[in-house]
Amino acid sequence: MSKRMAVVLAAGKGTRMKSSLYKVLHPVCGLPMVEHVIRAVKASQVEEIVTIIGHGAQQVKEVLGDASRYAMQEEQLGTGHAVLQAAELLADQEGQTLVICGDTPLFTAETLSELFAQHEARGAQATVLTAILADATGYGRIVRSAQDDVERIVEHKDATEEQRQIKEINTGTFVFDNQALFKALAKVTNQNAQGEYYLTDVIELIKADGGLVGAHVMADHLESLGVNDRRALSQANQIMSRRINQAHMVAGVSFMNPDTVYIETDVTIGPDTVIENGVLLKGKTSIGSSCYIGANTEIVDSQIADQVKITQSVIESSTVAEGATVGPFAHLRPKSYLGKDVHIGNFVEVKNSTIGQGTKSGHLTYIGDADLGEGINIGCGTIFVNYDGKRKFRSKVGDQAFIGCNANIVSPVEIGQRAFIAAGATITNDVPDEALAISRVEQSNISNYWQKFLNK
Repeated sequence: MSKRMAVVLAAGKGTRMKSSLYKVLHPVCGLPMVEHVIRAVKASQVEEIVTIIGHGAQQVKEVLGDASRYAMQEEQLGTGHAVLQAAELLADQEGQTLVICGDTPLFTAETLSELFAQHEARGAQATVLTAILADATGYGRIVRSAQDDVERIVEHKDATEEQRQIKEINTGTFVFDNQALFKALAKVTNQNAQGEYYLTDVIELIKADGGLVGAHVMADHLESLGVNDRRALSQANQIMSRRINQAHMVAGVSFMNPDTVYIETDVTIGPDTVIENGVLLKGKTSIGSSCYIGANTEIVDSQIADQVKITQSVIESSTVAEGATVGPFAHLRPKSYLGKDVHIGNFVEVKNSTIGQGTKSGHLTYIGDADLGEGINIGCGTIFVNYDGKRKFRSKVGDQAFIGCNANIVSPVEIGQRAFIAAGATITNDVPDEALAISRVEQSNISNYWQKFLNK
């Protein structure tokens, strides 16, 4: 197999997106479109990638980093002109070069590998990736020769009535013999209505030079979708989402209704996990095996271990250990860690805290900037008062402590092992091991108050 290279076209601003964000950086299922393209290209055994940048060049570089080399297209003068900007980096090399657009996030590595394989097997100088459409209106048609090679590509507006009946279209993705590509690009002119240098002109120049131009028909034409506006962006997200969910189902994950579930590209899920309707799994989230993710739960950049049950809750940048239960209506904010078999219940919020094995907080509680040991009971309405208006403070609670309802833990304090906090107490000082802390105004009862109330 000869060396495989790629040129990714990502210089356009994308005015039809009506956005301050450059087109190729718009996300599809959690990743910028151009990153999807780069991943598929790398997975098709491409050794060297050059991304053509222009509008939003610095932002594109920040997203892709060292996954690609870069060439600048100062003026957008057509696809042929864009590829020519890579000449300094690629023109003297031998091998095969893929040219692909950065706004085509649905291409798979399998399809690109098949394109390379057919190109190499036939010894072609150029191979066009094509698709068969029931309605090819608006697309460039593939006109084949008697030998079934590509004779030429005819744009819809230039096609005869007979040519418009052709269903095979150009997807705008090609593999070229690298030397033949840059030799032909040097001859491309801009003598056309748009005054641009077209990559498709390379096809005719290669043929005129006696080269073979083949075509590979892709299995699923939806992969070639180019995103030029918000409608196409929505369609790409829907297609990618179905693909992701189907892959998880094949791997042993159960969905109540996969059409209602949004899972981003880098999420991993173990087998025998059940996903209910309306679930959102985003970022670098990992879900273990035999978990239950209840309806309308959102989990972002978090690690969930095996046998965890989460119902109608939000979890952000946190870790949940095996056997824990969360929700309904709980919120784990960033840097929260729940140990094994922890229970975080109704309307409990946890932030930047560590909660030890078996500790339970059933309802209506705020745990912020705290380190809780194992086997602790946290009563309803408990608040860790961690902020004085200027600074955050941290508290610690020992194993098997019991915190009664409606307690205020005013940080920083340390509550010892097996200590008791009485209901309604406000704790401002440390509590020793096995002690009872109580802070209440002494109760007094006023007799016959009902009559006094009526006489007011």
